[in-house]
Amino acid sequence: MEQKTVAVLFGGVSSEHEVSRLTAASVLENIDRQQWKPLPVGITREGRWFLCHEGIAPAAIANGSWEGDPGLRHAILSPDREHHGLLLLDGAGWWCVRVDVIFPALHGKNGEDGAVQGLAQLAGIPYVGCGIASSAVCMDKALTKTILTAAGIPNAAWFPVVREDRQDGAIAAAVDQRLGWPVFVKPARAGSSVGVSRAEDAAGLSAALDTAFREDGKVILEEAIRGAEVECAVLGNQGEILPSPQLGEIVPKRGLYDYEGKYLDGSTDLYIPARIPKEQTEAIRQAAAAAYRALGCDGLARVDFFALPDGGYILNEVNTLPGFTSISMYPKLMTAAGMSYPELLNRLLRLAMEREG
Repeated sequence: MEQKTVAVLFGGVSSEHEVSRLTAASVLENIDRQQWKPLPVGITREGRWFLCHEGIAPAAIANGSWEGDPGLRHAILSPDREHHGLLLLDGAGWWCVRVDVIFPALHGKNGEDGAVQGLAQLAGIPYVGCGIASSAVCMDKALTKTILTAAGIPNAAWFPVVREDRQDGAIAAAVDQRLGWPVFVKPARAGSSVGVSRAEDAAGLSAALDTAFREDGKVILEEAIRGAEVECAVLGNQGEILPSPQLGEIVPKRGLYDYEGKYLDGSTDLYIPARIPKEQTEAIRQAAAAAYRALGCDGLARVDFFALPDGGYILNEVNTLPGFTSISMYPKLMTAAGMSYPELLNRLLRLAMEREG
């Protein structure tokens, strides 16, 4: 089998820069190098692109020391389809390296919101994960909820607020009338619980709004749901959607499943399978597939729910490029289904190339 070249993009101008590095390190440690030749492409917090040398240690990517590597070369993903890859700058000028497929190991803004997907589309290069429209829609919680509601998929009551219309007294009154307390305040277009707070009452609302508006000019206020936090890994393109046979259950030790608990400090207990009835598990699996289909997802997504005590469920959010670190739920659920990490990477890369064809 001919070896294909994979550009693994990581880092980026995003509040999730660190976890992107961890994801990329895991991908590079587990990719089948007989089938795929990885090209690690790091993006700094300032938005500068560099190709790392082929033998760079995944640990250097994970801890950020890759930026001091003397073997770095300036790189640009060319939108010119004749190039079909990277333009590299050396002392003699620019030269081209062909790329067969892109693995955007990027999270949050400028990574899973359709931005880099649009660049790959212009370049004519297949890429892992959801397309431009579904990436953008799933990144915006308000748009996601609008489509889920139209598709008949239960989600929490909510309303949006933009920075220009912020009036804390009026917002508190709307919470009283429409949602009740406590309430979650979330940036509409930031992933992985960045900027999310729980306001217990009107007195705590202003601080929660300040936190959310630091991340985005649009926020949503959402009713608090009591239920087990469970997640379903979905794999496949629109023609064949495969929800994971088992669900994973998240039990935060700090009361809120925040960015640090998801990726950085291990302060979360994970249970596979989730500790809920089989009938509820199956209903959630089917809802995950329905949401994936309604949102136009391809490749992969992690669909998160609240499993309610009465046997029902509420869809919480959809992550189009979930974390792939050693403690991440998506690869753990696939491993529980009998698919090893290298096999999962092979499948995702093949799905990307099949969709392009």
